[in-house]
Formats: sequence, C-alpha cells, structure tokens
Amino acid sequence: MATTRLPIGQPRFDASMMVELAARLTPRDYDILNHLHQHRVLTTHQIQRLFFTLPQPTRRRLGILHRFHVVTRYRPWTPYGGSAPHHWILGRNGAELLALRDGITVKELGYHPDLAMAVSVSPKANHQIGVNDFFVHLHHLARRPLTTAKVKEWWSERRCAKLWGDLARPDAYGHWIENGRGIDFFLEHDTGSEPLSRVTAKLHGYANLAEATSITTPVLFWLPSQAREANLRKLLAAAEVPVATAVRTCLDDGPAGPVWLPADTDGPRLRLAELAHAWPHLSHPAQNDLGA
Repeated sequence: MATTRLPIGQPRFDASMMVELAARLTPRDYDILNHLHQHRVLTTHQIQRLFFTLPQPTRRRLGILHRFHVVTRYRPWTPYGGSAPHHWILGRNGAELLALRDGITVKELGYHPDLAMAVSVSPKANHQIGVNDFFVHLHHLARRPLTTAKVKEWWSERRCAKLWGDLARPDAYGHWIENGRGIDFFLEHDTGSEPLSRVTAKLHGYANLAEATSITTPVLFWLPSQAREANLRKLLAAAEVPVATAVRTCLDDGPAGPVWLPADTDGPRLRLAELAHAWPHLSHPAQNDLGA
C-alpha cells in the first residue's frame, strides 16, 4: 500500500547555529516563514506565486532553507500516478528564528516539534491548501505590474477561532482592495463533503457574531461545482447575513474576477471588490474594530 512520504526528522536546538542561520536569512525568507507559521502548509507553486517569479529560483531557495531545517516538507501520495508538488511546513530552526526575532519562546510562538508529522497525515491538509490557494491567487494578482490591488488582510482559521470561535469559525478572514474599492469577508471554502444543511447552519453563528460585535461581515462560499452552488443557493433565501457564492476557478483573475453572485440576486456576477456595492449599507471596519 502506498503511503505519504513523511518529513524527515528535525535537529535538536543548537544556539550557536542560530546566529549563523539568522545572518543567512533574507527579509523574504522571514516572510516565507511567517506565512508557513500562520497558514501551516504551502505548496512550492503557492510559494512561487507569493514570493518569487520563476520556478527555478523558488526551488533553489527552498532547497537551501530545507537543508538548514528552517523549513521541512512532504510530498503527498497520488492515487493515479504522477507526482504531487512538495508541501512546505515551518521547520524547527525556522520556528526558533521567528521566536528569537520576536523575543519569545518557541512554545509562546505556538510551534510544536510534531507539527510537520501532524500536518502531513491530517485529513484537513487538502482543505487548508485550498483555503490558502484562494488568497495566493489574490496575492499573485496584486503583484502584477500596474495593478492597483492589495490583500490588506489574510487571517488564518486559527486566528479567527481565537477571536470569534465561540460564535463562528470561518476558514479565513480577508480584506481585498482593487481600484479603490475594498471588501471585508469571511471565507467558507466548501469541498462538497458536508451536507448542505450543515453548511447553511453555519450562517447562524455568523449572525450571532454580527450581533455581538455590531459589525456585519459578508460570508463568501467558494464552491467546487456549479451543481453544488445551485443547490446551496436554494437554501440561502433566509440568510441572516450577506452571502455570495462562486464556483472555484483559476482562470483569468480567479477569485478576484467576476465570479461572485450575491444570494439575493440572479446576476450579473460581480468582481470580488464590487461586492461592497452589493451591500451598500455595510461599513468596512478597520482592523481594530474586528478585535485584532
């Protein structure tokens, strides 16, 4: 039976090595480590789209970081042959460097030595990759020359749960700006594995959160198929918070493009930033208003 190739063992902490490693890391390296810490796992392609341009420099730099145990990796088993991309996770030395930079301990950072093993065998890993891919596409669009777009916020599921978990547990919170228009949103990355009744039941939590904070934030459902979207939309008539749906696509501008359909309309589909005009009564709060 084929199995997932698990990450190799990570070294014991060596304080003398940290000085040398810290001198070798660039600001971009630290950005990569921060993203891996916040969002748990990213593929080689996702890291390329976030921080690099071409595949070869991406693989070369990740190889160097891997050699020094700053990051670790695994490659999932694929049932129909072929080769899955490497999936990258924060390594022990990377966690030590982030903690040293911030003047805290690795424990306070929230890193556990068994993180790589836990992520590599988790049934939720593919879901996390999907959530991250949504924001990677937005970041990649914002990096295009002459583009007036920006991912102002990308908060992980863990960060959201820490703030609002007693009421709602979004897969992520985001704030996207394009051409002077901005939209705050909660993301629900739907894989089709849950009954739609359970999916729509989550909206009660979002309504309770809106009542508790006096801030109403739209909920966006990113769905795997047109049939799934059509069936979900039949159940959204009584939604207590603003909702929009879209079918996952990598074409053109991906999730930033004209793919979003508010639950209370039949069309036309809107760009992500245009959703702010679909609900003109909503204000788009500053970060501190959301409990950061």
